[in-house]
Amino acid sequence: MRSKNIANVELNKITELATDSKIRFNKEKSKVMLLKRRKRKEQKEVAIHLNNKIIPQVHRLKYLGIIFDIKLTFKEHINCMANNCTKLIFSLSKAAKLN
Repeated sequence: MRSKNIANVELNKITELATDSKIRFNKEKSKVMLLKRRKRKEQKEVAIHLNNKIIPQVHRLKYLGIIFDIKLTFKEHINCMANNCTKLIFSLSKAAKLN
């Protein structure tokens, strides 16, 4: 796959620039996620390497508190935030009844 090779080449360039600037990437925390626009059900698996180690591919990714999925629908993020708000409201109403 040509795009996989291009991604690996570009990631190697970024890694070299980072090494020159004395910046290191954590291989254990790095993840790969392919974003999709089409409704076709394609199963694309890519092998992106960082320092000769394959970075795992994920279907959802939490970054700065926002949950991204492969189609950028944010459904899982909205559900998670709604659950958190429900728990918080329940806790606040319970605390208000105690006082």
